[in-house]
Amino acid sequence: MSRIVVTGGAGRLGRSLVAGLAAAGHELVSLDRDLSDAVELAGVEQLAVDLTDPDAAAPAIATARADALVHLAAIAVPFSAPEDVILRTNAGLALNVLSAGVAAGIPKIVTASSPTVLGYGAPAGWLPDRFPLDEETTPKPWHAYGLSKLLAEQTISMLARQTGDATRFAAFRPCYVIAPEEWSGAPTQQGHTVRERLDDPALAAPALFNYVDARDVASFVDALLGALPEIPNAEVFFVGADDALAREPLAELLPRFVPGADELAAVLTGTAPAFSNAKARRVLGWRPAHHWRDELAEGASDSPLDPRKDVLA
Repeated sequence: MSRIVVTGGAGRLGRSLVAGLAAAGHELVSLDRDLSDAVELAGVEQLAVDLTDPDAAAPAIATARADALVHLAAIAVPFSAPEDVILRTNAGLALNVLSAGVAAGIPKIVTASSPTVLGYGAPAGWLPDRFPLDEETTPKPWHAYGLSKLLAEQTISMLARQTGDATRFAAFRPCYVIAPEEWSGAPTQQGHTVRERLDDPALAAPALFNYVDARDVASFVDALLGALPEIPNAEVFFVGADDALAREPLAELLPRFVPGADELAAVLTGTAPAFSNAKARRVLGWRPAHHWRDELAEGASDSPLDPRKDVLA
């Protein structure tokens, strides 16, 4: 059992993450501006703290006496605040929190990044070198949120160059997070239900139809923390479902919403997603346990495609 500090533990992803890690037997401390009844019910220790203030962040993280630190706290939605505020807040949080973790002697430090670092949806156009997208795809952020997440990844690389292997770092890019209650009709982060995103492909297209169940993010982080001492330092991982959040193959859908993607998307056969989780499977032995066809009441009968039978490695 480890003692783990999670920043942003009262947020959408944070609540599921701390609950999942607590259920796995770890001792959790949540640091956030707000306290959460859901986190309290999971038996997790909570502390309200302004992590944008380095003089508040450092002692809060040091006194937690943790074995690991997972940094989630951020402005979580692109364009939900002025661009300068998003960049300043998220980059400052990453520097404050991750540096405080190093200063406190925490040996395992993980930060949340985002698939948006790749730059899809850019107004001037965007095409990758290939599909599926993976950790080798060149980042090309076009808004402050994506840039701030790329800076978080670069912050752990910077700190790794300072500490060597004395501290083990990693970053992960969770796909469009769906919390457990959202399968039952609660609105997702963009305000639509999961069914609405499936019924109208235009709603899921801006995220390239990616998704991940928040409980699978918790199992991923648990596997990552266990493996950190043995894998290369400051690695980056995509964390996504084995299929796309779509009723039609992406080979047919992507060209409608990503101009010029016809040939590139043709490799995405069956239910294959645009984002590959192969690195997490290969390096950590992790794979997601939740799929939309199982989680929604309509079940597999809604589509003849089975996500577990047609996944690119």
